[in-house]
Amino acid sequence: MKKYLIAGILTCFVAVSLFGQKTNFQIHNSDKGLYLEHKVVKGESFYAIGKKYNVSPAALASFNKLDINKGLKIDQKISIPLSENNFTQKGNSGTPVYYISGDNEKLSNISKKNGGVAVSTLKQWNNLSSETVKKNEKLVIGFIKSNELPSVTIKPKPVQEVAEVAVTEEEVLSKKDKEAEKKEAEAEKKAEEKTEKIAEKKTEPVPQPIQQSVVVAGNGYFKNDFEKQVKVIPLTIDQTVTSGIFKTTSGWEDGKFYLLIDDVTPGTIVKITNPANNNTIYAKVLGEMAGIRQNEGYGIRISNAGASLLNVTDQEKFIVKINY
Repeated sequence: MKKYLIAGILTCFVAVSLFGQKTNFQIHNSDKGLYLEHKVVKGESFYAIGKKYNVSPAALASFNKLDINKGLKIDQKISIPLSENNFTQKGNSGTPVYYISGDNEKLSNISKKNGGVAVSTLKQWNNLSSETVKKNEKLVIGFIKSNELPSVTIKPKPVQEVAEVAVTEEEVLSKKDKEAEKKEAEAEKKAEEKTEKIAEKKTEPVPQPIQQSVVVAGNGYFKNDFEKQVKVIPLTIDQTVTSGIFKTTSGWEDGKFYLLIDDVTPGTIVKITNPANNNTIYAKVLGEMAGIRQNEGYGIRISNAGASLLNVTDQEKFIVKINY
C-alpha cells in the first residue's frame, strides 16, 4: 500500500511540474519562423527533447545549427521550432503556447506576428471582448501537439462583443456625434441581418437590384474620416477581394456607405475601388460576416448604395480592391 502511495505522489509531482512548465511556453519569432526556448536539464538529449516537443532530433539540431553527434550541455538554451507537425492554432485543446503583449497592442497585429491566427479565435481562447490588449497580457496563441506534455481544453466563457470606435473618431467626434453613429450602425446591422434571414427561408434566389443612382457627389461621407484615420494608423492592408451586396436604405442621399468584413474593428473606414473603372468609395465597417451561410465565398459585402456608386456590373459577385 505504501509503495502505491509513493508512486501516486510521484506521478502527481511530475504532472504538476509539467503544468508548471507551461509558463515557459512563450512564443518567439525569427527569420526562421516561430519557436520556443528550452533550457537543457541533466539527462536530456536531442532525441529526448525532440520526443517531448514532437520534433525530429535532426530538425532540432538543424534549427539551432548544432552538431547532433556532439550532444547537449546542462543549462544550454536551444530553440524548439514550431511547425504544422507540432503546433496548431485551431481547436481549443493541447499544451497552451503563450504570447506576452506589448503596450496597447491590437489583436490584428499580434495575429500577423504569430502565424495569422484568427482574431475571433484569440478572443475566444482568452475571453476578450476588445481588440486592444494591455501591456504584459499573457495570451494563448496556439497549442503544442505532443503526447509527452500535459494537454488542456479551453472552454471560454460567453463574451458579449463590444464594438470599438475607430481611434480617429474618438479624437474628432463629440460624444453626441459618437452616440448617433453607434445607434445608426446598430440599426443598419439589424436591417442587414433581417434581410439575410428572410433570404435564407426562400427556396428560390432573390435578385438584389442596385437602386437607380446615388444623389450624393464624390466618394461618400466617410472620405474625410479615412484621411484622418490614415494619419493615426498607417495603411497596412491592400487586397483584392470578392464582394457581394447587402440592402440598406442608407447612403443614397447622405453618402454613408457601409461594409461587412471579418477580423476588422467595427468603425474602421475602408477605401474600396472598382478595378474595372477605378471608381472609389469610402465605407465604414459595421461588423463581421461570419456565421451567415449566404456569406460563404465572399470576402466582403458592400451596402447597395456604395455598390451603385462603384458602378459594378455584376449584382451577385464582383471584384474590388480594399485599402485600410
